[in-house]
Amino acid sequence: MTENDAREQERPAQGEETHSQAGDHHAEREAPNEDGAQVGTGIETAGAGAPDAVIPELVIISGMSGAGRSTAAKCLEDLGWFVVDNLPPALIPTMVELGARSQGNVARIAVVVDVRGRRFFDNLRESLADLESRNVTRRIVFLESSDEALVRRFESVRRPHPLQGDGRIVDGIDAERELLRELRGDADLVIDTSSLNVHELRAKMDAQFAGEEEPELRATVMSFGFKYGLPVDADLVVDMRFLPNPHWVPELRPFTGLNEEVSAYVFNQPGAKEFLDRYSELLQLIAAGYRREGKRYVTIAVGCTGGKHRSVATAEKLAARLASQGVETVLVHRDMGRE
Repeated sequence: MTENDAREQERPAQGEETHSQAGDHHAEREAPNEDGAQVGTGIETAGAGAPDAVIPELVIISGMSGAGRSTAAKCLEDLGWFVVDNLPPALIPTMVELGARSQGNVARIAVVVDVRGRRFFDNLRESLADLESRNVTRRIVFLESSDEALVRRFESVRRPHPLQGDGRIVDGIDAERELLRELRGDADLVIDTSSLNVHELRAKMDAQFAGEEEPELRATVMSFGFKYGLPVDADLVVDMRFLPNPHWVPELRPFTGLNEEVSAYVFNQPGAKEFLDRYSELLQLIAAGYRREGKRYVTIAVGCTGGKHRSVATAEKLAARLASQGVETVLVHRDMGRE
């Protein structure tokens, strides 16, 4: 996210906008939980012959202050989700119950939670346990960003970090990371916004939530350059530096892995095709395990030195393999063109 986009990004302290205007945004279809079960939470129907309540879809948006929570919330709101900003975590089960009583009018709920309340995690853990005991399926989207990007955004809007107190911005960031550590580990989807602008973040959210039907698993295949750092949101990392670098071939150096000659050079190297075949088979096993564990999103980061040749060519092939296996796949070349 660029410095010029910081003002369009979420207001990190008390200036976040509220998206809980009553009833303005109703989902267009009902969304029962994965196995089609009706609500088993003690929610009563309106009367004899009334339709059974259906558990709404629930997404919890959280993450670092300044990382883009409000932008993510606005994106879901535009997609027809009922969005509530800064809802106390203790009220999340109540919100789900109200959605279940709406006879499908509020079928998709997104809740933005943050650390402005110091008892944030105590209440959130209790609420998540409550939802699990009621068989409510929930997904957690976590917005991440580097310390440098967060400091730049807070300075650009001239607001303090909500947890910095009398200290510096970095002190507030450190305190927040510690409070959010456990939630980040439980997240179904982690999005690193360090190098994203508002429009790129919205595109990522659209790619994950705009579909009419929820797929079993969604994958993001991202090429990157190790010299620019590992992607923070990577679940799996592939290192293609075991192959010769086309950078040292003068006629290939100006091109990228999207070029057919570069791709042919990469996959004519000993072990390249065999690696792609075996890693694709390994991903089938991993994907099956993710589905069993209820994990819906995976980010596969494919790296080489500069993120221009080997990683791009491999990411293209790998994304095509996943798509052919029925995995909905988003392809991103993070560092291509950065030289």
